[in-house]
Amino acid sequence: MLKSPPLSPDAHLMDLLKTKLHALHQELGAKMVPFAGYEMPVQYPAGLLEEHKHTRTQAGLFDVSHMGQFVLEGPGITEVLERLVPVDLQNLGNDRMTYALLMNEQGGVRDDLMITRLGAERFLIVANAACKNEDRKWIEAHLSSEQSLRELRDHGLLAVQGPASRAILGELLPKLQALPFMHATRCDLDGIDIYASCSGYTGEDGYELSIAPEHTESVARRLLEFRELEPVGLGARDSLRLEVGLCLYGHELADDISPIEAKLLWSISPARRPNGVRAGSYPGADVVAAQIKDGVNRVRVGLVAQGKRPLRDGQVLKSSSGDPIGQISSGAFSPALEAPVAMGFINADMAKPGTELLAEIRGKQYPVTVEKLPLVSQRYFRG
Repeated sequence: MLKSPPLSPDAHLMDLLKTKLHALHQELGAKMVPFAGYEMPVQYPAGLLEEHKHTRTQAGLFDVSHMGQFVLEGPGITEVLERLVPVDLQNLGNDRMTYALLMNEQGGVRDDLMITRLGAERFLIVANAACKNEDRKWIEAHLSSEQSLRELRDHGLLAVQGPASRAILGELLPKLQALPFMHATRCDLDGIDIYASCSGYTGEDGYELSIAPEHTESVARRLLEFRELEPVGLGARDSLRLEVGLCLYGHELADDISPIEAKLLWSISPARRPNGVRAGSYPGADVVAAQIKDGVNRVRVGLVAQGKRPLRDGQVLKSSSGDPIGQISSGAFSPALEAPVAMGFINADMAKPGTELLAEIRGKQYPVTVEKLPLVSQRYFRG
């Protein structure tokens, strides 16, 4: 979900922003790297592979406090937001969440967001770290004097993900025991106010907890007292989301990639599609409508390599006869499949699962197979 520079340990860390868990990361032995303007943990001593497996089998704790958290409110704010994202917000209930694409006039994507209704004319928006400042300016430019956007600056955002997460959070915060996917609620942990959502970026059952800055570290330490929960860095976060087919902004989503090309038609509410009751009122709606009707030339697909050679973003994809047909947008090793996996954009007529392709890696061709997404099943708790 983040448009970021490469994870490079060579950049100067002293100029980077830090989350409220920075001292805890160092205490836990994390390898810190620059990411979207922040110094963030890419992995801990257990290593990326073990962190990935632990999240799939038990539970992982992720610091995602670098992401933007904004409260929007005021008369008519629902209509304002609907002019920016192709989502039916009018029928979104209180403490319900939706995934939303912040669109541009060309039918591309400025950012992808999570939007939660807090009240009649009040929303919480979670934005990508590298996009949050531009998102704020873009949204504020559309507000009236009666509407406001307030950033929850330095607030913590902790993700607890994995099959053990419900038991862990259910013990600490009983209200969360039965909370279904894409619902949210306010909780109290020994006097600490927490706004919790059943959501995440791993494909597993789990939660994200929004916490005031002064309480973020104490809540994280409390969570880590559970033996089933281990800290997990950005490296495993990326491989986890890739296995379950979740898009990363700057890779599978960008200002020149449309929702239809990214195979995200589901993210456009029926009410906002062509012939819907509120169609055509967001940026790029005409472009998207034409693509829904006529199709697109390229689409996002899943890929699995037939060897052990790593797949990386930017690598050219070719047909079996050697003709260039697209490129990889994200790649990683899948512990679940024990093989290199990727997502990429290729010619739509080559996108049928089972199609054999070639990935060009350092001038050589390696076999890959188009596979249906997600590559690993999502396991959200829907109640």
